[in-house]
Amino acid sequence: MIRRGPTLEDVAREAGVSRATVSRVVNGVRNVDPAIQDVVRQAIERTGYTPNSAARTLVTGRGPQPDARTETVALVISGAGDAFAARVFADPFFGRVVSGAVTYLRGRAAHPVLMFAESGAARRQVVDHLRRGSADGALVVSIQADDPLPGLLCAAGIPLVLFARPPEGPAVSYVDMDHREGGRLAAAHLLARGCRHLATIRAPRDLPAGEDRLAGFRDALAAAGRTPPPVVEGGFTVDSGAAAMRRILAEHPGVDGVFAANDLMAQGACEVLSERGLSVPGDVAVVGFDDSSVAVTCRPPLTTVRQPVERMAAAMAELLVGQVQGLPGPTRLVFDPELVVRESA
Repeated sequence: MIRRGPTLEDVAREAGVSRATVSRVVNGVRNVDPAIQDVVRQAIERTGYTPNSAARTLVTGRGPQPDARTETVALVISGAGDAFAARVFADPFFGRVVSGAVTYLRGRAAHPVLMFAESGAARRQVVDHLRRGSADGALVVSIQADDPLPGLLCAAGIPLVLFARPPEGPAVSYVDMDHREGGRLAAAHLLARGCRHLATIRAPRDLPAGEDRLAGFRDALAAAGRTPPPVVEGGFTVDSGAAAMRRILAEHPGVDGVFAANDLMAQGACEVLSERGLSVPGDVAVVGFDDSSVAVTCRPPLTTVRQPVERMAAAMAELLVGQVQGLPGPTRLVFDPELVVRESA
């Protein structure tokens, strides 16, 4: 029997880091933490690993291969709570993220693997899976502001890119949108329609993007000399939007314009208004956020602030591929919102 020599996987296991991290150290990539480099080099000495030039070519794309390529990328949806799975599968936002990332990766012969991290145990499994070199890096979409997963991945030396700006913690690459400007666009449109009594259905309080949308909406009203609008919190679901709309009508019966922080909540608001015999937009104009498939199927079709989720997810994947190839980081991309006018406002 021919005995195989030590591999990158053996070194990664010995060092307690990912295969991708070992690869970057072996190939002289400069954006690896010096302490991690020392750990990897010590593991190389202990295992007796000798870099193989053909393997280096496959990993880095240098030499005979003109283009560097990742082999597998983990797309991780991270969150917490009993309703985690239901929210992921019910909200079209997540499907759009998957579509954008997969389209980019498949065009570059990379293989995306969908993973879920809804608990501490699941997060540890994700980190351990990536440490073993099962993927070159991670695209992380988190639905909680204090998510520990990005920090765990950074500590393990695993390349990652986040969807949405992290509120604090390690400096990592991310893509995001100017949500504050999106809130301003919604307010400006309702004011231009002549709406005088506005209200808003806000996102859950722990999401920075939702806070920015609310702040932008308030900014525009303040600039127009309007009083702060009534605010009712929703949960990014149709039912929560409906409940919020019922509360708004009970407490502010004269409302004539509503901004909901996502399309699902805007749909719920429209359904309640219809139940109450109020026309949209004749009696109450409604603006959503995202421009998801819900915006088109809602009755009436929603005027909404477009978040270019597919393009943002593709940009995530592109940034991650760049990290694996050794390009400098972290990198941040912020997209501009766009108002899409349909029948609801």
